[in-house]
Amino acid sequence: MSRPLLKPLLILALASLAAMVLSVGTGSVSVAPGQVLAVLLGEGSNLEQTLVLELRLPRTLSAFATGGLLAVAGALMQVLLRNPLADPYVLGLSGGAAVGALLAMLAGLGGLIVSGSAFAGALLATLMVFGLAHGTGSWTPSRLLLTGVVVAAGWGAVITLMLAISPAQRLPGMLYWLMGDVSYARSPWPALGLLFLVCLLVLPLGRSLNVLARGPMQAAALGVAVRPLEWTIYILASLLTATAVTMAGSIGFVGLVVPHMLRLVLGNDQRLILPACALAGGTLLVLADTLARIVIAPEQLPVGVITALLGVPTFLYLLYRSR
Repeated sequence: MSRPLLKPLLILALASLAAMVLSVGTGSVSVAPGQVLAVLLGEGSNLEQTLVLELRLPRTLSAFATGGLLAVAGALMQVLLRNPLADPYVLGLSGGAAVGALLAMLAGLGGLIVSGSAFAGALLATLMVFGLAHGTGSWTPSRLLLTGVVVAAGWGAVITLMLAISPAQRLPGMLYWLMGDVSYARSPWPALGLLFLVCLLVLPLGRSLNVLARGPMQAAALGVAVRPLEWTIYILASLLTATAVTMAGSIGFVGLVVPHMLRLVLGNDQRLILPACALAGGTLLVLADTLARIVIAPEQLPVGVITALLGVPTFLYLLYRSR
């Protein structure tokens, strides 16, 4: 990667580090940035080590991984559909993943089966939206948006039905999870590893994605294998969305806001946009989770509330511009 592409990524990486230090140090017991760094280096008191390493750092890393996964999934879908309104939440992928995960939970399953069920739900939602929107013609922004909204509403109805027939003792946790919450996320390392691997995988495809963003016919004329590339994007977007939903529930609009804002600042080179989305999406969700923890302290808001308050005006603005 050339030096002009590395500079913005370095700035975003430093911003991500600063956001994580702020998040780890913020809470009912404040920890100064110097103390946070000392704990990470193996120093500090036992209380500080427990607070930072066992309680706050896993949550912060989970928020970062979730935000990065959703932002990269949104960027890939926007390239595929050539539509800035494409987003895993708006198009129903998050709803499909949530239905798959909840079905596994209600069946008393856990672990990899929940993740696999979420992936199957996200992939099914992807095929439904793209297949119905394509029909016998081609994608258009209005047709895609309408199809995604209808499919998302259908998943919402299925989720409501599942909540209605669920045992009463499970309802509070399920509802809070559906609103988006990283406080009960498990180990962040598998999600971080997946995010890193996907970024490594799509970087060599950057030039092909740049051409695909101009249209499939032009990409095919320039020698790009369009159909295999589209299927790769389908599967990657579904896998990223499913992993994020399994970790933190249904968190909306990260995949919409982050890629759009980065394109306004950095241009439309996918070799830069995709890794930048991983860093900026993670940073955004870390900051949103920090705000969710302190805005009505000692109570905590679901982080999905914060991202929705940011994403809804952005979505309406993009919809207004695309008239």
